[in-house]
Amino acid sequence: MKVLLAAINAKYIHTNLAIYCLKAYAKEYRDYIKLEEYTINNYADDILQGIYKEKPDIIGLSCYIWNIAMIDQLCIELRKVLPNIKIWLGGPEVSFDVEKRLKENKEIDGIIVGEGEESFKELLDYYIGRKIKLTDIKGIAFKETAWLEKTEQENIDEGFHDRDSKINATPFRPEMDFSTLPFPYEHMEDFENKIIYYETSRGCPYSCRYCLSSIDKRVRLRDMKLVQKELDIFLSHKVPQVKFVDRTFNCNRAHTKAIWQYIKDHDNGITNFHFEISADILNEEEIALLNSMREGLVQLEIGVQSTNSKTIKAIDRHMDFGRLSQVVNDIHKGRNVHQHLDLIAGLPYEDYESFKNSFNDVYALKPDQLQLGFLKVLKGSGMFYDSKEMGIVYKDRAPFEVLYTKWLNFDDILKLKAVEDMVEVYYNSGQFIYTVMYLEHYFKTPFDFYEAIGEFYERNGLFQLNHNRLRRYEILIDFATEQLEPSKNYTNETVDCNFTENFDMDTFKNILMFDLYLRENIKSRPFFAEDQEPYKNRFRDFYMSEEMIKKYVGDLAGEKITQLKRYLHIEHFSIQVTESAKTGKKVPGSQFIVFDYLHRNKLNGDASFTVIKEMSK
Repeated sequence: MKVLLAAINAKYIHTNLAIYCLKAYAKEYRDYIKLEEYTINNYADDILQGIYKEKPDIIGLSCYIWNIAMIDQLCIELRKVLPNIKIWLGGPEVSFDVEKRLKENKEIDGIIVGEGEESFKELLDYYIGRKIKLTDIKGIAFKETAWLEKTEQENIDEGFHDRDSKINATPFRPEMDFSTLPFPYEHMEDFENKIIYYETSRGCPYSCRYCLSSIDKRVRLRDMKLVQKELDIFLSHKVPQVKFVDRTFNCNRAHTKAIWQYIKDHDNGITNFHFEISADILNEEEIALLNSMREGLVQLEIGVQSTNSKTIKAIDRHMDFGRLSQVVNDIHKGRNVHQHLDLIAGLPYEDYESFKNSFNDVYALKPDQLQLGFLKVLKGSGMFYDSKEMGIVYKDRAPFEVLYTKWLNFDDILKLKAVEDMVEVYYNSGQFIYTVMYLEHYFKTPFDFYEAIGEFYERNGLFQLNHNRLRRYEILIDFATEQLEPSKNYTNETVDCNFTENFDMDTFKNILMFDLYLRENIKSRPFFAEDQEPYKNRFRDFYMSEEMIKKYVGDLAGEKITQLKRYLHIEHFSIQVTESAKTGKKVPGSQFIVFDYLHRNKLNGDASFTVIKEMSK
């Protein structure tokens, strides 16, 4: 008998921890089990063909909001081409409303509900080992008469299915001892260039009403000796990134400190560890430990969701934003930890103006990434049961995203969608750091900037087009020309900023070029680039001067000029310098900057750069 566990991931670089855990726990049946991972970007026919060629007797499919539509259709076609196959589903998207799903999806034989390792192992006891009756397995739902009207052997041989049979759901399974779960990854070499997902705890002590983790409030911790042994495996294989899926990683201080201290003490200089934390409960000792780590060793994902106190109360979230802000700023001081902060649009009591305030509050903390998401009304969550009372209307199909609320209409949602896109392009990409900082000063708030450029994209039909990086810069010039140049719409009276001068396009173009070279030594220069021909002799003199190379990029001393140009780029920038704050008189300035692509910032990938003082005089 052949058992196939299949996952359809959101991206190629992702791995599905669930199917690896299922196989690891059912170790006595591992020779029967094969794992396959696809992505939602694969053609459905390719997935169908791949599964068909394996000719499994049993298939288990891991179900989430991002893949359930594809899985529903896949099950229909699988039943046609493999009529005798046993189709079982599991995962958060199918663990609620199981009776409805089994009735509406007649191709499915059963569902594993909730935590699945023990139920899956016993399911194989039923199919392969003949050690158990199906009705004795806890935590599953199945069509009763499909299994009870004929002998179990006949069911397997003939693929008997009564599609209108009664649904039988067994009692929920008690929580397992999490430390009994074997290490899920057998062959680490198979995960090259992929994110490794790993968990050291299950459950969450919080009760956020939009989150399924709030259902399992008892936190179970994995034995620390096991955790350290497993971390050693990741470290020895120099895995690029390990993403902890613990719902609130730092809910137990001893557990948190032990793991952070261990990865600091055993740092291999390569592996990055990602944690989802509640920042406002970090103490000074934990912050100091984070600040002492190698640059890029750790990154943190921090859920803020909203800074509206009424909203926070309505979703049963416990958060002290003042304390959270202090912690985020204290961690920033170490300049070594990437921080990713989250917001959710569509929560109760959050209207457009309120969300704008939440956005500006979080943006002011200067996170390395700002995730602007939209409420997903997940089956089984508190928000699922509250949605009608709260006036929250959402899509009927996955991902069950909010359409509008009492406080936020659909027009508002669409405007926020545009803001989300602009934040992704111009903030989270990290490619426009100084350009955006410059532009923000000409708008009352950062949100107003992203709203304005979103409206610009909409007016000019730019959302429907694919743009390369250079085109994104050109769009910024078009936007600034329309919005900010003195001859256009810009007036100082409408803007809350620190500048007394009008927007200067030449300065802006210089900043664009600085951002461009900060990321890459581009080969083709854009139309707005300053002509560098007058400075070619100075550039040559720099590369030929051993003294200058030693001073500015010492470890490249002795390299040939051709090699130096691979790692370095020199650019002349013409800048406007304010001579007198009183008169506002400006005089032209000049700077030569060398960009070093060999020594990049480990947090954001930016080139290091230095003003060449001798050339800039």
